[in-house]
Amino acid sequence: MKSKPKLGIGLIGTGFMGKAHVFGFTSAPRVFDLPYDIELRMVADVTPELAEKARGALGFASATHDWRDLLKDPAIDIIDITSPNALHKEMALAAIAAGKHVYCEKPLATLSSDAMEMTLAAEAAGVKTQVGFNYLCNPMLAYAKAMIAAGELGEIRSYRGVHAEDFMVDKAAVYGFRHDIAGGGALADIGSHALATAEYLLGPIDRVMGHSVTVIGERPDGKGGMKKVEIDDLSRSFVRFASGATGSIEANWLATGRKMQHDFEVYGSRGALCFSQERFNELHFYSVDDKAGQRGFRRIEAAPDHAPYGRFCVAPGHQLGFNDLKAIEVAGFLDAIAGLRPEPFNFRAGFGIQRLVELVHRSSREEKWLDVAGH
Repeated sequence: MKSKPKLGIGLIGTGFMGKAHVFGFTSAPRVFDLPYDIELRMVADVTPELAEKARGALGFASATHDWRDLLKDPAIDIIDITSPNALHKEMALAAIAAGKHVYCEKPLATLSSDAMEMTLAAEAAGVKTQVGFNYLCNPMLAYAKAMIAAGELGEIRSYRGVHAEDFMVDKAAVYGFRHDIAGGGALADIGSHALATAEYLLGPIDRVMGHSVTVIGERPDGKGGMKKVEIDDLSRSFVRFASGATGSIEANWLATGRKMQHDFEVYGSRGALCFSQERFNELHFYSVDDKAGQRGFRRIEAAPDHAPYGRFCVAPGHQLGFNDLKAIEVAGFLDAIAGLRPEPFNFRAGFGIQRLVELVHRSSREEKWLDVAGH
């Protein structure tokens, strides 16, 4: 068997998303025929102890507490950034300058101007980029997109999207990086997924009207005092798509009882679709062509018919998981690096989402509709 070229991975950050990325890199070669053999070269965390612990647990060859060490290793081809949002720009620009491909967890940056700077740097350097929006890798979303494009729903008239979780419900929770203005707030942190899904399914959004709210105005600073919170706890927006369809999108991290509600509903003249991330191996479809007396939303269950589900399991109904979506994302990115396909969701796409986030916030402040063009 002909050996494949090696692709070295350098990971920055070993929290929830850092581990998810590693799971993607380690399972993707066992599921897909990748163009490269993957090597976990070096991992970086904030202290030598944390870095060394992650090295042993995740299977990297070496560890460091200085992320810049990754840039100096010629055997590292991809810098994988899963650090806090405010650090993405510095790390990505340094990686690009070092000639590395960059895989960055969302949001790409805390400002759209920073995201554009990162985009232009990557494009000028000719490196490949990927922003971590792995919910878009769900085969059921791809199937929904194909149904919409094929006209199975008729003329698309309206859309409803939401990303809601409850990890910020407790007002006694200590102020963290997500509460800082540089953290971005609920819309940037989780609502970016809802915006990305909306555009993935229905195409570009060209107009927004937002309403962003800070519900918990201060949180403990961890030192016996309180610290003011200025970012949004929930944001809602009306949107108009370039196609003429209209809709609403909500981001809410105070949604008591919701652990992962990433849902959408699409309504057309001939049918409708509804989906919930809480049961993300299912898609529900309503068709006006069904017989009278038999109409209703019917469940479409994930199966080998919905590529690439069959690469994970030959049996329908056995379900994919969150980390499987990361494996699909990794496979798409590596194919793009090899020149086999366009980048699935590159820095320019990530910039587009951050621009929408900022427009929703600005629209909320100015209390008016804003056009996306020109911003």
